[in-house]
Amino acid sequence: MANSEIRTANVTVPNGDLQIAAYLAQPAASGQFPAVIVIQEIFGVNSHIREVTERIAKEGYVAIAPAIYQRQAPGFETGYTPEAIKIGREYKEKTTASELLGDIQATIDYLKTLPSVKQQGFGCIGFCFGGHVTYLAATLPEIKATASFYGAGIATLTPGGPTPTIARTADIKGTLYAFFGTQDPSIPLEQVDQIAAELQKHSISHRIFRYNADHGFFCDHRGSYDATAAADSWTQVKQLFHQQLQPA
Repeated sequence: MANSEIRTANVTVPNGDLQIAAYLAQPAASGQFPAVIVIQEIFGVNSHIREVTERIAKEGYVAIAPAIYQRQAPGFETGYTPEAIKIGREYKEKTTASELLGDIQATIDYLKTLPSVKQQGFGCIGFCFGGHVTYLAATLPEIKATASFYGAGIATLTPGGPTPTIARTADIKGTLYAFFGTQDPSIPLEQVDQIAAELQKHSISHRIFRYNADHGFFCDHRGSYDATAAADSWTQVKQLFHQQLQPA
């Protein structure tokens, strides 16, 4: 189904009193498809995240990108200027792991209401801050496949709390692929080694990918974009989702 026609929509995901804006993309063909949740960078559900959501849908998935800054800044999206980075980080500091997990679970629950979604486990992919959040999301029972791109702070902190997210590694239920750039100043190599060791310690199905690239290497809207690393990591993501979400 690669490069299949898709349809897109702006939708609302209910989570109690909170109404989460989300971008939905899915194959135009009739039928049921596995679903993947796309988690934004600190820059909101911007054009890059919408493009990623559409790329995943063209591969034969229902893909949805919920606005994880819905509480802090409804409708927020921006580019990659120094000022945008400053603002995005300010909103990030106001998030908490429990709220983020609740919003992702609400997104899963929303996907279950769609007739186009197969009820067989879900995928998750995230970038930058979203890469950290996807590591958290991997602990949700229904997440079978996780692709975490350059998530800083996994080994040292968690949103809104003192205990690092890496301490939750034992709770990961499915398969996790993590992608890092060896030239990324925000993620020291020893932290990547810590993550790899913890995944190994708890016998989590995983692969760690290290590229000679900087932070944000997957995003072709950023100066740090690396075409070689982006192409290889996309191939790995497609393999992960196909193996875990579309078994023969």
